[in-house]
Amino acid sequence: MGMKNKVTIVLMLSLLLLVLGCRADSGQQLKQQSVKPHVAVNQIGKKPVIVVLIDSLMDKPLQEAMQEGRAPAMRFLLRKGQYFPHVVSSFPTMSVTIDSTLLTGTYADQHHVPGLVWYSDPKKRMIFYGNGIKEALKIDQLQVFMDAIYQLNQVHLNKKTKTLHEDLADKGRESASINAIVFRGNTKHALKVPDIIANSNRVPEQMTVTGPKWLSYAALAQLNPKNSWNTPVWKKFGMNDEFSAKDTAFLISQKKLPDVTITYFPENDNLAHRKGPNQLKGIEKADKALQTVLNAYGSWEEAANSAIWIVMGDSAQSAVYDDRQAATVDLRPHLSHYRIAKLNQPVRNDDQIVIAANERMAYIYAINNNVDLSDVVQSLQHEDKLDIIAMKDGKNNIHITKGKNGGLFSYRPGGKLTDEYGQSWTLSGETNLVDITIHNNRIKYGKYPDVLARLHGAINSHEGRYVVVTVQPGYELVGESSPTHIGGGAHGSLHEKDSLVPLIISGTNTRPKTLRIVDIKDWIMQLVNK
Repeated sequence: MGMKNKVTIVLMLSLLLLVLGCRADSGQQLKQQSVKPHVAVNQIGKKPVIVVLIDSLMDKPLQEAMQEGRAPAMRFLLRKGQYFPHVVSSFPTMSVTIDSTLLTGTYADQHHVPGLVWYSDPKKRMIFYGNGIKEALKIDQLQVFMDAIYQLNQVHLNKKTKTLHEDLADKGRESASINAIVFRGNTKHALKVPDIIANSNRVPEQMTVTGPKWLSYAALAQLNPKNSWNTPVWKKFGMNDEFSAKDTAFLISQKKLPDVTITYFPENDNLAHRKGPNQLKGIEKADKALQTVLNAYGSWEEAANSAIWIVMGDSAQSAVYDDRQAATVDLRPHLSHYRIAKLNQPVRNDDQIVIAANERMAYIYAINNNVDLSDVVQSLQHEDKLDIIAMKDGKNNIHITKGKNGGLFSYRPGGKLTDEYGQSWTLSGETNLVDITIHNNRIKYGKYPDVLARLHGAINSHEGRYVVVTVQPGYELVGESSPTHIGGGAHGSLHEKDSLVPLIISGTNTRPKTLRIVDIKDWIMQLVNK
């Protein structure tokens, strides 16, 4: 392949897969997926469920946007229903992991999607589902394309852990996924790969994936034949709010809306990363898209009466200091006595450490048997900006310490202590390290919501020996060339500033068993099967 072609592919794939910190963008042009008439699924008078997932939606800016009249659709649904400002996300607080939790009702120890960036021990390589432009120029972009579009849903997401789409299909119900990156279901869909990528001979011209009955995925698959207006390169090939809204509205206007529709609005996330967590423009854009969906019913009143609406965020973002030197935390100087694997080359036999940075959290892998994990932890303790440093021992105990802190807290599942979610644990050591208080055998969480289960999920999410670290608010971790959001916003950590999202429910007076994303799948199944 000529140098010019190679550069073209890299630039195009960088656009396709540029996540700006949390999610892969996708695709080129595909044959239209036709919407064929079928028996109305809501014929027994049940209301369909429409889930609108707004990336990085947060309570405080949402309240502000509604007060200023910049989010009338969300305000309308909120007034018609219930509002919960603080729902607990998954961990790491990165979209691929959270989406997998939303769809499977499990944490990463069961669904096996550990983050946006991680290292596969069996494959001896890094997994990227798309990342910043600097990394895009260093890593194998065709592999990233395959990982994000195919491997994530068909291979990495645990086959034994059923998704909402699969469970619905097993019960004879239908569902739709619109622009969601995690979408696995029971129906086969052919995605036509862009010619410039297929011409590389390393990617098939057609890619078969399984999804729900209705699958819409940017320019790779669309339901509304007129929606190609929203798929040019400058509109991120369709990974935008307007595309998502138009395809959702199309299902409504064609009276093809299935039992459950999950539609994803991505743009607020990019704006929050760039402008910081308090920006309102992204919420305003998402609300305009939501207005398009409500308008498909003819009136908002009709929309509110005709469906159950669930509008929610996936993760929050915390502000990053605007001084690059102060804000970025580079772990490599603390691990310089080890041989650290390089991004732009395969892992070598004599490499000892791999760093996979996910904004405000990272996995640090000991890939050489001579490296002791507790020595890695000790080296990392020299960095006082680290918030939580955690590792697992051979007996399923998780040990936690902090940067510049000699204290230790250990725990494992099962035991006499119960938390507010009904989970039981055995704890020892300094509970203040994770801001936990205990009263009458009851665990109360502080600034790290559901920290025990969420951290247990990440630390048991995939094979290998690794340490999990997070940084304090204001900071962001960098590896060799990780994207940074200086003066903007970032997420990834266990801290409440990254972890709490709002939830609007309209059309039902029920709510999930707990106010956690991990319990939303079961609640949706109950809504459909009532």
